[in-house]
Amino acid sequence: MKVHAIHKHAMIAPQKARKVIGMIRGKVVDEAEYILRALPQKSARLILKVLLSAKANAVNNFQMNADSLYVKEAVIDMGTPWRRMLPRGMGRADIIKRRTSHIYVAVESLEVK
Repeated sequence: MKVHAIHKHAMIAPQKARKVIGMIRGKVVDEAEYILRALPQKSARLILKVLLSAKANAVNNFQMNADSLYVKEAVIDMGTPWRRMLPRGMGRADIIKRRTSHIYVAVESLEVK
């Protein structure tokens, strides 16, 4: 059974977050947690929170064993960008897009029931 957690509208660009999330795909949850704690990127902290939430969902809601969980899916999708205006010369304006991400992490048990 696949159990997931989602963080929508995370304030990190999807390109930056995808570099980090590729490191934990397919790993055991404890190993993925160690990797994310060691990385200095902001996206690592955000992904770690989602990973721990997915782990807690599996343990508390579905009585899965925490030691036998692995990262089944880890995806970063683009969220709605925040649009901001930057004043330019002669009454014009440029649009600044502050990109957001949707972080999706799914865990599954290695044990076969």
